[in-house]
Amino acid sequence: MSAPSLLLVATVAVLYSSGFYLLLQRSLMRVVFGFLILGHAANLSLLLTDTAITLPPLLGGEGGRQLSDPLPHAMALTAIVITFGVTTFLLALAYRVWLGDENDEVPDDLEDRRIRRLKEPEDSS
Repeated sequence: MSAPSLLLVATVAVLYSSGFYLLLQRSLMRVVFGFLILGHAANLSLLLTDTAITLPPLLGGEGGRQLSDPLPHAMALTAIVITFGVTTFLLALAYRVWLGDENDEVPDDLEDRRIRRLKEPEDSS
């Protein structure tokens, strides 16, 4: 059994970091893209957990050889379906917000603005 290459691990790390960065943005389309990238990173990390990824599947293998574990592949397929469903929901929400004022940026909450105004005099003194 071989460990995953450093390039694959670095790719998963870059996908996770860029996905989280996009998820924290104020534009809803960037949030959707961040969620998609996080879904891809999760699928890749699930596939990297299978240390016997190059071994044959359950059927067609030789008698004495070790066979591949189907669980990471099944979990990756399930994650793909869940990512697709949540992505369509997020796209519908982003489209609904865009229809309101043709802007997909999330505005500040009124309560956040009020709290910020209350804290400003305390910071200056």
